[in-house]
Amino acid sequence: MSYDELDLKVPRESDDYEDCSIFVVNSIESIIKDAMDTGRNKIIINTNLKLGIPMENVNKIAGPFVEAWAFEVFTDSFEDDNNKYELVNVEAGERLNMADVILQFRKTRKRSSTVTGHVDVKATSKDIDGSGKSPNITSFSRIRSAYIKDPDFIFIILSIKHRVFSTRDERTKMMMGVMEVVDFNAYDLKYLADGDISYNPALGTGQIQVRDIHYVTIFKRTTWEFCQLLDRKFIASKKGYDQWLEYAEQNGWIK
Repeated sequence: MSYDELDLKVPRESDDYEDCSIFVVNSIESIIKDAMDTGRNKIIINTNLKLGIPMENVNKIAGPFVEAWAFEVFTDSFEDDNNKYELVNVEAGERLNMADVILQFRKTRKRSSTVTGHVDVKATSKDIDGSGKSPNITSFSRIRSAYIKDPDFIFIILSIKHRVFSTRDERTKMMMGVMEVVDFNAYDLKYLADGDISYNPALGTGQIQVRDIHYVTIFKRTTWEFCQLLDRKFIASKKGYDQWLEYAEQNGWIK
């Protein structure tokens, strides 16, 4: 049977999905912007290396530091007595989880009082051309299955741009590396334009990638339309339809 002849499970998101997605993205951007505007955008890394952090390779170690910084910023907002962002829970994504941070916000909805955003934090260097430009986001099979399991799944890419410089502590004479967050952008993966999403068949079921994380176009679509988009990109790759059908049967995408 061809793809169009299959009786596929069709996920249908809630009527307020777009509103929830915008709310989560705006809340995340407001939290990060507030941290930057109040001077909480620096990560201090102490080292006894005479020349400090090797700048030409700093992008290789930046990811975990930036992820940890973002998690602390969200946690600080959650623990703030004012908590103006209505953040009700912050969790670190478990190892091998698609998300680095899981955020839950208070929001009045027809059938719920909260909305959850799964955040994938991506670090890119301000000083290194092409750094983190086309990152792997998540595996094809996992993200495709996530939208079948929960049509209201909100997966946010938080792109954080940083620069690094070294300074000497005059008291200890040790070099301190300063990783400074200088820019950011957040968007819902489901709403990225077709041309911004690519499929890399390497690694397991393959990886969904963003072609240029610094420049993306937003295109509103339904969950089912996004699943079909992912399927088309997979089938057009060297893995082809037969391999897609095998994954579809394994993961229960077919009725």
